[in-house]
Parts: sequence; C-alpha cells; structure tokens
Amino acid sequence: MSESLEPTVPLPRSPSAPPRRSWGLPFDPSLLLVGELAANAVLHGRVPGRCFRLGLVVPSPATLRIEVTDTRGDRLPVHVLDVGGSPAESGHGLLLVGELADRWGVEEGPVPCKTVWAEVDLGAGRGH
Repeated sequence: MSESLEPTVPLPRSPSAPPRRSWGLPFDPSLLLVGELAANAVLHGRVPGRCFRLGLVVPSPATLRIEVTDTRGDRLPVHVLDVGGSPAESGHGLLLVGELADRWGVEEGPVPCKTVWAEVDLGAGRGH
C-alpha cells in the first residue's frame, strides 16, 4: 500500500489502520511509528505545495516496513542517542522511533527525495 497525503499529521494515521487490520498485523507499535514518521515529514521534510508518501510493506511474513517519503532529501535525520540533560519540548520523535522499531533508517533519492523507514518484527518473539 502506498498513498500520497497532504501535509497533516492526523490524516496519515487513519489510512494505515485498515490495511494493517485486514492483514492481521499488530495495531501497536506500528500506529505510533506511522504517526512519528509522518509528523517528522510534516515538520522537517515539507516543501510548500508538495506532500509526502506513506507506504506500508510486508517484505517478509515476519516484518512490517513503514516508509515515509518526502521531498527534502537535503535534510536527513540522524541517529541520536538520548544523553539526558534538560528535557526539551521537541526532538524526541526519532528516539521514540528507535525504541519502538526493531530497525530504522534513511534511504536517499531519487533526488530531491528521501525515505525514512522503520521495521517492526511481527509475532510472539518480538523484543518490545
């Protein structure tokens, strides 16, 4: 499933729910991952007049891959470790993604795009 969406955060949460339910996939943490990746696309990857794309892929029977593609390939997210200190009001989205996903990363291209993805291992053997 792949759907192009206008830059709002609540909307992408709803189109992802029906396919996950019909495929028998877990509701959580994938819903939170969709929300965080979509929020990041809206906040950091938005170019006026362009939207982002949400993709849900099952590359193997035991994996759900969530992909959000935007047109700001020049602004790549980085893996950051929580080093403590003063709590900030924002900037914790990718820390949450890192905790909820079994793997996540960024794929560059095609220019000017980037895709931020997160994978969730399905089944009883999950570590979360």
